[in-house]
Amino acid sequence: MTTPIISLHSVEPVRRRAERRPTGATAQRFDASFAPLGVQLGLTRLGCNVTAVPAGKAAFPFHSHRANDELFVVLCGSGELRLGQQRHAVKEGDVIGCPAGDASTAHQLVNTGEAELRYLAVSSELDPEICEYPDSGKIGAYCGNGEQAVAHMSRSDQRVDYWDGE
Repeated sequence: MTTPIISLHSVEPVRRRAERRPTGATAQRFDASFAPLGVQLGLTRLGCNVTAVPAGKAAFPFHSHRANDELFVVLCGSGELRLGQQRHAVKEGDVIGCPAGDASTAHQLVNTGEAELRYLAVSSELDPEICEYPDSGKIGAYCGNGEQAVAHMSRSDQRVDYWDGE
């Protein structure tokens, strides 16, 4: 059931499902909880959630989107925005725009404070999507949701010829 209004004061973010959590050394750098809002609000072309990130962690790797813009509103806490080659301090009340593009628009919010960093994350919902991960040299291709979804992750240096294997 959809509703036109949700109070941000009433949402409680929930940790990722166990099978989607980082493991090993990666778990030392990444962790987050999420409160999805878009579906509850009846949105079909706009993604929206509240993201809560513990001190010293980031929710996602440094990445760019080829199709979707993202907007973040810092609700509480402080951190650092990596955007392309630049780094910017962020704090409660800041509005952050991360446009679609290439590695020069790659972005990541890192909680550099001592308290939880909580932000509203809003994105266009264009499908399919291609994401680049400059720190690890990966490229992800994503299309659809549910059982019919296609998701493929590879490294950019593992190219094959169009006719390879045909």
